[in-house]
Amino acid sequence: MSDRNFTVIENTFITIADGTRLAARMWMPENAENDPVPAVFEFLPYRKGDGTCARDESTYPEFAKAGIAGVRIDIRGSGESDGVIDGEYTELELANACELIAWIADQPWCNGSVGMMGISWGGFNCLQVAALNPPALKAVISIASTVDRYNDDIHYKNGCHLSAQLSWAGTMLAYQSRSPDPALVGDDWRAMWLHRLKEEPFFLEEWLQHQTRDDFWKHASICEDFDAVKIPSMVLAGWADGYRNTPMRAIEGMPDRAKALIGPWVHKYPHFAWPKPRADFTGEAIKWWNKWLRGDDNGMDDLPQMRAYILDGPKPAPHRDFDPGFWIAKDTWTQPETKTVYVNDGRLAFEAGDESAPAADIYLKSPLDTGTASGEYFTLKPDAEMAIDQRPDDAGSLVFETAPLEAEIDLLGRPVLRLDVECDADWSNLCARLVDVHPDGTATRVSFGVLNLAHRDLEANYNDPKPIPRGQKVTVTLVLDACGYRFKLGHRMRLALSTSYWPMILPAPFDAGLTVSPSSIAFDLPLLGAHEKIEVKEPDNPDPLPKYIEHKPGRTERSVQRNLTHNETRYRIYEDTGLHEHPDSRLSTRQVRSETWTINPLDPTSVKGEAAWTCDLERDDWSVRTDCHAELTCDRDNWYVSAWVIGYEGSEQVFEKTWEKTIPRNFM
Repeated sequence: MSDRNFTVIENTFITIADGTRLAARMWMPENAENDPVPAVFEFLPYRKGDGTCARDESTYPEFAKAGIAGVRIDIRGSGESDGVIDGEYTELELANACELIAWIADQPWCNGSVGMMGISWGGFNCLQVAALNPPALKAVISIASTVDRYNDDIHYKNGCHLSAQLSWAGTMLAYQSRSPDPALVGDDWRAMWLHRLKEEPFFLEEWLQHQTRDDFWKHASICEDFDAVKIPSMVLAGWADGYRNTPMRAIEGMPDRAKALIGPWVHKYPHFAWPKPRADFTGEAIKWWNKWLRGDDNGMDDLPQMRAYILDGPKPAPHRDFDPGFWIAKDTWTQPETKTVYVNDGRLAFEAGDESAPAADIYLKSPLDTGTASGEYFTLKPDAEMAIDQRPDDAGSLVFETAPLEAEIDLLGRPVLRLDVECDADWSNLCARLVDVHPDGTATRVSFGVLNLAHRDLEANYNDPKPIPRGQKVTVTLVLDACGYRFKLGHRMRLALSTSYWPMILPAPFDAGLTVSPSSIAFDLPLLGAHEKIEVKEPDNPDPLPKYIEHKPGRTERSVQRNLTHNETRYRIYEDTGLHEHPDSRLSTRQVRSETWTINPLDPTSVKGEAAWTCDLERDDWSVRTDCHAELTCDRDNWYVSAWVIGYEGSEQVFEKTWEKTIPRNFM
């Protein structure tokens, strides 16, 4: 069938029931009003006109050529949409999404069937909306998302406070502070912008007031009731991203409705992600939509429940263009069989040690700056955002490793660690890492997990953390993140334990140590088991992202500096997108992000984070800029949060706002 012609509607306003106008960009197949088509809807706060335009232009034209309309809508307070955003995945956001789905289905060009799709925010809310069961929503594709907002997002992880929470609050402050485009909204742009600046929230204030898994986080976490999602859901992720657990959790919770695909990728769509190999996302998505939105008998309902790329011993590097490995499929996903490794005579071994002669306990207190090789929680580029060689972090850790392996071991699933510990404070953070040690000593992180030991009773204590009884050993279970990995012949497996993983997780308010009982360690490794080796088609176009006009080049840097005189470690991130002009809209944009974390390795209350953004928009003689700054510090009892935003029209300052709040620490 030949490609269908289509038109692009750069901006149209949809007025919802409360009178708010939401801005949409649409890709409309030719003659759709006479030959109605299904539609795919994406609902984001990331600005359709400049924030996501490149990826939208790599995807939605392909849908439109296949006779599927694309409808990309900005959440209120974003881009050209009216109003002010009220938070992440709020009842209002999800209700608006349901209303928009009904509006789309009711249009004369739509056949009444709507799909919802997205990555990250859009991957989250398409699953969340599916759980609300709007009648016209027939299927979803969710990429790099979560089913558990507390334990598997950028806020907290098993009770540990992720530094990404400040980073993301700064990012959202920057996104929401940007102006609408006057070319699309007309003379109202300035009033809309100033209203947005005046009323926009600083999300970190709300997030930090919910430090346990309370009703705030249970809202929109579909793991609370997987049965609420009744439609087919394709769930994708990448091993190089922080959201790698979701496909497995989705098919375990929705075995008759979900399909999983996990590749080697960072936090990007699979048809232009790194590390390669990539996947033909648009081709497969079109088949998915044709099956569930048109009723085509094309076999998409018979996809294997799990398809995954098994990494074959990649080395960490400053840039990972391609990761060696192979694709496998499992028609039915079941909990994997496990191989348990123990600590026997000081080494990891596949046989337990002599129970009558237990090994002596070992005291562990990592330097508080252990973790600078961890990379970002979610990664956008295959450089030092990914975990680098683990040897610097392992130097501050308690390490056990096997002898060189005498046979390959293939893993797919979530490793589980059990051990007995005693803490010399009310609690400590614990990080466990599974590491592949290459014959030359290079150390690749395969999987990791973190746990705030006050949250050690995973089901009972997420909303009721408890201190560790002093002078008593407690048994701790730590579930690490999912992995798909081959340990090669001659390589060694390493288990690295640390009480710090900074700056990825922020320290407890006291510099606590742990007494670890090596004889208690049992590390269950999920075996790949029976599988079929498959091919996953790569995209026909190896470089699908459009190229915009570059006026100033971009630059990215990540660095760690240790000031030995003042005993301070500084971790710095600098990213400049460069100044680029869209050739059609002629809008030029630039964002500069500077994020710095500092800590005295002997003082957990010295930790400080600063996230700063400068965002420029310009066209001809019109220009606006916002400078945003967010900061987080602490003492033993409190978190101290502050932020400010300044707006400029041309060179003139037209707005300034500050936030400042003290929030008590709650086992955090």
